Amino acid sequence: MVTKADPADPMLEGLRDLASDWSADQEVFKSVHWGKAMMWIFLLSDTFIFSCFLTSYMTMRASVTEAWPNASEVFALTIAGNSIPLILIAIMTFVLISSSGTMAMAVNFGYRRDRRKTAALMFATALLGATFVGMQAFEWTKLIHEGVRPWGNPMGAAQFGASFFMITGFHGLHVSAGVIMLLIVASKVLRGHYDRSGDYSAVEIAGLYWHFVDLVWVFIFAFFYLW
Repeated sequence: MVTKADPADPMLEGLRDLASDWSADQEVFKSVHWGKAMMWIFLLSDTFIFSCFLTSYMTMRASVTEAWPNASEVFALTIAGNSIPLILIAIMTFVLISSSGTMAMAVNFGYRRDRRKTAALMFATALLGATFVGMQAFEWTKLIHEGVRPWGNPMGAAQFGASFFMITGFHGLHVSAGVIMLLIVASKVLRGHYDRSGDYSAVEIAGLYWHFVDLVWVFIFAFFYLW
């Protein structure tokens, strides 16, 4: 015998509320912003991808029989006749970490609804990100000029070129996408778009993405350049 569910059943009411929240594109479970929840899900999936890349890189490097290029020599720059190891990488890291600070301040002023300071700090963050990408492009150009390719490497193990271009290129793509996102959100902040809606969550969501990109670079820097 089939019995009908009581319309006042608390479980049914909870399911109806959940379906209403998601279908209306409002805050999920009345506490977590929809955009923030989606960004966390995206960052979690991206964490798995970068983890796979770095794990594969470490496994490959530990198993190759040919000598692996010395990062201190490969990524050195000659300045005033002196070869300085990892100087460009150190500057790139400083620039990206600094951009995390400006982004954190932008989120802080976003909470205070100070759109001019929020927009200015977001533009500064985008500028630092673009500077990082520019220096990475210079680094790629230098290595390509020296003969490094995804399929070969005159300095040692052939896998060096493939792993370098894949890992740093994938991260650089994330930084470039982040710069575009920051410019779009900062422009909306400056025009007062979020003042009219009363919701500055887009600034915090952009900040989540940017801090993730910075954190990933710390791991790339440690495993690829310092190992």
